[in-house]
Amino acid sequence: MTDDPREEVCRLVRRARMLAAAEREAGVIDLAGTPAPAGPAAESGVPAVVGTTVAHATVPRPATPRVTPSQSQRPAATAPSSPTATYVPPRETSATSAAPAAPVRSLDLPNDVLAPFGGLDAEVAACRKCRLCELRTRTVFGEGSPTARLVFCGEAPGFDEDRTGRPFVGASGELLTAMIEKGLKLRREDVFILNTIKCRPPENRAPLADELLACRPFLERQLAVIRPTVIVALGNPASRALLGSVPGIKTIRGQVFDGFGAKIVPTFHPAYVLREPTSKRDVWTDLQTVMRLLAGPV
Repeated sequence: MTDDPREEVCRLVRRARMLAAAEREAGVIDLAGTPAPAGPAAESGVPAVVGTTVAHATVPRPATPRVTPSQSQRPAATAPSSPTATYVPPRETSATSAAPAAPVRSLDLPNDVLAPFGGLDAEVAACRKCRLCELRTRTVFGEGSPTARLVFCGEAPGFDEDRTGRPFVGASGELLTAMIEKGLKLRREDVFILNTIKCRPPENRAPLADELLACRPFLERQLAVIRPTVIVALGNPASRALLGSVPGIKTIRGQVFDGFGAKIVPTFHPAYVLREPTSKRDVWTDLQTVMRLLAGPV
């Protein structure tokens, strides 16, 4: 506590912003007063969706992918072993709070792994279509196999991703890697990991409607090249960016949607799992649904 009320107010505001960023990163709740990551066309500028059947409830359907009704089955299973990663709240980018990024395991990928994208990564790096280009350290195109049958889609780069240019490399990234390697028995190199936008919003705030709209063509072109069988949407923002205006992640997680020529399975964001360990069983059930879809006909 400080004797100066103004300094104390500033400290409380900074703390509140960090807590809000942590909840936003989890992708589970929508904070009052913050813009929705993706929603109806009236809010986001992204084509809204109409007439898709989701677990016996009618929700909108996006204009870009054609969505058809699909039912999911959730096989019962036991929870996997707990990951060792611990949750680290998002950090601000000020000089006083910045710390050296933790070492990140490099992937065993060929040097020309991005060649199938035809220079799209260079377009992303040079993009100045929205305000985020003014604050970014690096763009985060995504990484993995361009022929992957499985794609993981998050919302936006965070602090560590902005510094390294790689997606999911912090504590959430460690858990996502464990989900891929221990849960799905795949290598991280075997899948493709990307975000709905390619630049970090300041202080990890929600992407604004025009930012989502500016980056959406990049996302669509990436998915058109990869042509995955299954897309796992991590948290509310990614689910809404891919599916339009849908109920919250606690309602739709584990269900199967059609879009972008693939099956889309929403599940909890790894940051939320780190904060709420009881959600591991739900995520494991969702991963079993993913495995069942991957085992089906291509």
